Amino acid sequence: MTVQPNIVLIVADDLRWESLGATGCSAVATPNIDRLAARGISFDGAHCQGGMHPAVCAPSRASLMTGRNIFASSEDPAGRDFGGRAFAIPSGMETVPERLRKAGYRTHHIGKWHNDCGSFARSFAGASRIMFGGMSNHDHVPLHAFDPTGRYPAHAARTEDGLSTDLFADAALEFLHARPADQPFFLHLAFTAPHDPRTPPPRHRVDPATVALPANYMPAHPFDNGEMLVRDELLEATPRTPDAVRRHIADYLGMVQHLDEAVGRICDRLDALGLTDDTLVIFTADHGIALGQHGLMGKQNLYEHSTRIPLIVAGPGIDPAGRSDALVWHADTAVTVLSAAGLEADGAAEGASLLPLGGGPSRETFVSVHCESQRAVRDHRWKLIRYLPNAAPKLASAPEGRTSRGSAVEQLFDLEKDPGETVNRASDPALAGIRAGLIDALLTWQERVGDPMRQAFRASFGSEG
Repeated sequence: MTVQPNIVLIVADDLRWESLGATGCSAVATPNIDRLAARGISFDGAHCQGGMHPAVCAPSRASLMTGRNIFASSEDPAGRDFGGRAFAIPSGMETVPERLRKAGYRTHHIGKWHNDCGSFARSFAGASRIMFGGMSNHDHVPLHAFDPTGRYPAHAARTEDGLSTDLFADAALEFLHARPADQPFFLHLAFTAPHDPRTPPPRHRVDPATVALPANYMPAHPFDNGEMLVRDELLEATPRTPDAVRRHIADYLGMVQHLDEAVGRICDRLDALGLTDDTLVIFTADHGIALGQHGLMGKQNLYEHSTRIPLIVAGPGIDPAGRSDALVWHADTAVTVLSAAGLEADGAAEGASLLPLGGGPSRETFVSVHCESQRAVRDHRWKLIRYLPNAAPKLASAPEGRTSRGSAVEQLFDLEKDPGETVNRASDPALAGIRAGLIDALLTWQERVGDPMRQAFRASFGSEG
């Protein structure tokens, strides 16, 4: 690989693995992302780790920026100070762009930043069209200009004419044109698409009548998972009707197609400037989303549609059209960026570089987290999800008088035969050994990372734990 290559990290919001042409979706046209995958490697086993509060975006992005797990990369590992310390990266923790900046890179951010202003200020030497927070209307995005002091009061935000995807792509083109010619750059381009409110431009609208229902569509989730009243689940009435789900999916796919157009503009500009051969491009997302699968609408769950994400890496030294089913996550992407720049990962980093061979780490299991009430552990075939009742759910958006306190439920899925996770095998005595191995992997991981709920989950397994 080129010594200190340029690095472009493109992050989508709410983009699940299955919603690209490159990953087999025939209902969407994503020729530009597909082209990126064709000249690089697609990590089909990439996942997010989840979070301890409903805004899964923030912990995912903290892990991506630090290479650390969701507890270590937050000033509030229990996720209690929602919107405050729970979103903040610890002040003493160096971020990936902070290290790149010290190593001589021009670090630049465009788009969404869902962590604290302090870590943002020390990470980037410049930025444009910054959106702090989780979401906004795509045609009325509150944007900040760069302030090297790190002061970004809400009243200082402005809006510009246009849709967020176009505005962020335009800013990226401007940065590439004006970049320092004698300095490698790291561009962190964080789109807000395809997050709701989903308002694709007319040229990318998809007819709901052409949308097939997912194989695991359900009108309602079969039990209370503790997150039934979170904001995302209130975006559509329960039971979810087939027509409503088709409409949501159509709008989502339209947003994905608009995002793909923007990615194409970035790649075309790299080509035009003669930068492609010296630039590592990484395309990924913070997490996925349900949109009617399992009767859910949001990402506050641990099914594959909500934890599995696209991860495409293309650039110098990477063989084209590669695929890997390695179990990888945001920390691996963080370490990969450092490795590409010739930097060693911090000793506390929990990821492994995906370079140079692109095979990914030989991780046997992967654990996902949601709030206090859900934990999942999977290997390359089997997946166990454990749910606990939650006495104090974080439900600021819940209608008055309604509750969602969760259930004591366990699920075990054969992902090879049942990729839609619809046949629960948890009570099958023939699978007792597989179940025990997954439980052990989960509890071991919880102890290692200091999961605040480790004792409660250990107790829930009784003598098995």
